[in-house]
Amino acid sequence: MNTIDATTNGRRENVGILTFHRCINYGSYWQTRCLLEGLSSMGVDAVLLDYSSPSTDRAEWRCALNPLLPMTAPRTDYAFNKRKTRKFFDAIGRLPLSHPFPLNDPAQAGRFGLVIVGSDEVWNLKHPWYGGCTVFYGEGLNADRLISYAATFGNFASQERLQGLWSERLRRFSRISVRDLNSARLIREALALEPELVLDPCLQFPQPLLATRTDENGRYIAVYGHGFPEWFQKAVRGWADARGYCLISIGYRNDWADRQWIDAGPDEFAQFMGSAKAVVTNFFHGCVFSLVYEKPFACVFSDYRGNKLRDLAEIAGAQAHFMSEAGVFAQLDAALEHPLNPTIGRRIAILRLNSSAYLHHVVC
Repeated sequence: MNTIDATTNGRRENVGILTFHRCINYGSYWQTRCLLEGLSSMGVDAVLLDYSSPSTDRAEWRCALNPLLPMTAPRTDYAFNKRKTRKFFDAIGRLPLSHPFPLNDPAQAGRFGLVIVGSDEVWNLKHPWYGGCTVFYGEGLNADRLISYAATFGNFASQERLQGLWSERLRRFSRISVRDLNSARLIREALALEPELVLDPCLQFPQPLLATRTDENGRYIAVYGHGFPEWFQKAVRGWADARGYCLISIGYRNDWADRQWIDAGPDEFAQFMGSAKAVVTNFFHGCVFSLVYEKPFACVFSDYRGNKLRDLAEIAGAQAHFMSEAGVFAQLDAALEHPLNPTIGRRIAILRLNSSAYLHHVVC
């Protein structure tokens, strides 16, 4: 474990990041690593606030070993999921970590000049095990300043509104930035201020992901996610068969794919995504990785990720890559057989400038 004291880290920049860094999830890992390395490129060496909690750890590990919940994964997948989890532990252990502290006693983390909360669903009050953890709202942190970067409320919808102590806790933040429109609406309604709209760290600082890319460009379609609707499975299966593409499911079992690679580690995953012909997903970061690598992609909405996916489609101007059941075959052709529309790249470039301006203002 690469543990660093808060007062002596790197270039003595007393900065901590509070996020979901121990999630066994490719998106959580890579947005954490990209933010760390991106800040380092700006001259800011930050550490991850390395909290622990027996209850949340157990919940995370149960999900990692049986990620298809509420369905039960085949017994044969247990060994694959266990290897995948160990690879995540190894990768996370190489990140710069603060001294460990209990999640319910963040003062033990030490004093920081600045704590950056986010990215990820750090403010999602509906998160199955982190929802309602007040530390992500700044409670108990010993910091001179609190800011957020690309924070999100996830599937906590803007119509439900933040109330009472939750909105009061957010008033402690000197600057707030979010990565989706739903979160921006919630902040606007609760605090009567306009948050900055910024890019997910993987899009803002893609260099660590791009460094994993090889010159290979396989004739396979990366399938990333689980719980795809049956109509979408059949459409993708038929589309791939008609064109001679192999469907390879990464990280999760999808029996309708040709092959399964369940135990891929974070770096293996990034290299795999970067070499794919195209991506099929129902995950937010499945779309983000596609945008980073400029890969054609097709996404279908899911209930849990609906807010994030709809807002990403609107922000990036990528609505054509989000599928509906009616006319899905024609939609797949348009989404997967052609390069991304250049307008998408231009929108991301503009947001990257805005995000850089925000970060330079708050951390430099």
